[in-house]
Amino acid sequence: MYIQFREVNPFDVWIWLKFSTLPSGREKQYVEEVFNSWFYLGKLGGFNAENLQVQETGLELSYMDYDAKGYDKSLVALMHNMGEFEYEGEWGRCWFDLGTSDAIALDILINALTQLSEEYVTIEALYIGGENEDWPVEDSETRAYSIYDT
Repeated sequence: MYIQFREVNPFDVWIWLKFSTLPSGREKQYVEEVFNSWFYLGKLGGFNAENLQVQETGLELSYMDYDAKGYDKSLVALMHNMGEFEYEGEWGRCWFDLGTSDAIALDILINALTQLSEEYVTIEALYIGGENEDWPVEDSETRAYSIYDT
């Protein structure tokens, strides 16, 4: 899967997928489940890079002392909004307001989509940010009618 970052505004970002063929209903469902799950984790503050205590501990996790108040000591890192997933031919796209979530969110999404592409849905390319000339974002009403208003 080819991955490219284009112009990214975290408060107004489109994520584009190019499939190898027209995606079936089941393939669309797989893709949308990944994005919905990713968004829910972000909306709940799961992508807070200031509170990665387990990751920072390393390999030896047995009897680790976890600071339960560590989350409260970090800045809030919440995603704000997600639009409807849209399809046109071999393309899919979704709009996000990533809010104050940390960049680790995008790494996790890329990892999940890479594995999804390996096992279930062949995704040729992932574009984060920017626009496609042949499918203007102005054609979408997803920003005005987001499915998860805050």
